Amino acid sequence: MGIRAAVVCLRPVTAPVAALVTALVMTGCASARDPSVAATAQRFLSAAGDGRGGAACRLLAPEAARSLDDCEKDIVSIGLRAGTIRGVEVWGNEARVRVDGDTLFLHRFPDGWRVRAAGCRPRPDQPYECEVRT
Repeated sequence: MGIRAAVVCLRPVTAPVAALVTALVMTGCASARDPSVAATAQRFLSAAGDGRGGAACRLLAPEAARSLDDCEKDIVSIGLRAGTIRGVEVWGNEARVRVDGDTLFLHRFPDGWRVRAAGCRPRPDQPYECEVRT
């Protein structure tokens, strides 16, 4: 009788937790396949690397663009370059894109993905250090 009670008590907790985990995994996988995240990152890096500061700045989140004194000049002078996408991870409205020699962080706005941080390098046991950030 004690074992049966324990099983009954676990079912209501286990079923919702399993459903939540499944939903989160499915959402994360579906979002990671969204090609617009990687496409935005590549357009941004290509524009900055090709000297098209205006185009690159239009792909920045507003806070990131305001963090630069002269966005169109500064974004070009940082030395960002397009590269091979090495990984895309999406968590709801936030994303991380890893390319050769760089990591970008993006946010989904109503009009699409925008770059919140770029020129980011990992640091052991610390947050990324980024050239452009919000």
